[in-house]
Amino acid sequence: MVSTITELKTRIDAYLDQALPMDIDQPTLKESMCYSVEAGGKRLRPALTLATIEMLGKKIDQNALRAACALELLHTYSLIHDDLPAMDNDDLRRGEPTNHVKFGAGMATLAGDGLLTLAFQWLTDNQLPVDVQANLTLALAKAAGPSGMVAGQARDIEGEGQHLKLTELQYLHRQKTGALLKYAVQAGGIITEQPVTVIDLLGTFGAQFGLAFQIYDDIMDVVATPAQMGKATQKDAAEHKNTYPGLLGLDGAKEQLQKALSQAKAAQQQLAELTGRSMAGFDQFLAYFKL
Repeated sequence: MVSTITELKTRIDAYLDQALPMDIDQPTLKESMCYSVEAGGKRLRPALTLATIEMLGKKIDQNALRAACALELLHTYSLIHDDLPAMDNDDLRRGEPTNHVKFGAGMATLAGDGLLTLAFQWLTDNQLPVDVQANLTLALAKAAGPSGMVAGQARDIEGEGQHLKLTELQYLHRQKTGALLKYAVQAGGIITEQPVTVIDLLGTFGAQFGLAFQIYDDIMDVVATPAQMGKATQKDAAEHKNTYPGLLGLDGAKEQLQKALSQAKAAQQQLAELTGRSMAGFDQFLAYFKL
């Protein structure tokens, strides 16, 4: 039986609340790091890892929970740095003042730095097999680093004011948003020590889910209110950023969303056939995309 996203989120939140303060030495830094982690969020990334573990027939223990929550630390670091004045200069995140608004740009930068490095500490400071720790660390470093998320952010900055082609926009978002979501799903396969064929197919599902996630976020930036999103909306167009609605219009963006979801569902079916296990636990994640 696979846990619901709500059940997984409860376990993730409880672990973060308990474990995070224990690893931070400086009081203001602790307050700043905990502020952004505890601000909420959907916890989709660690929840994807934990759900994948359960679908592959393993129970979630404290070691798996710690490794999964490491991804939430890294994701939160990326949000703090995204919001900084030198980047997106956002004042609102998850309905609350952004970290730099509350603590200043310097402390916010250090909070992000602390979460980034602590994420890799948590991947190795557990009782998982050493080869599993190494594989998780390598995979997350690649997903988050200069050939993954950071490269996507760089492409996003350089792309402002330019009109990217669809293939270029897809590549940007595959790195910027998709890389961590791809890793989230693959991490469940790594922790349960699946063969390479299964881990690769998990990556296919995660990559398509990640692409759908970014397209959906682009669409919601146009059609949703700040109250619904917990952050400022309609900034992308004002800042001349490359988005799916900006390139293809809303209808075209919705078409690309459905295409990504169809490919994710195809990978989900292939995983069920390859592993002989139900992958229906992914359905609740795919239900996130409601227009």
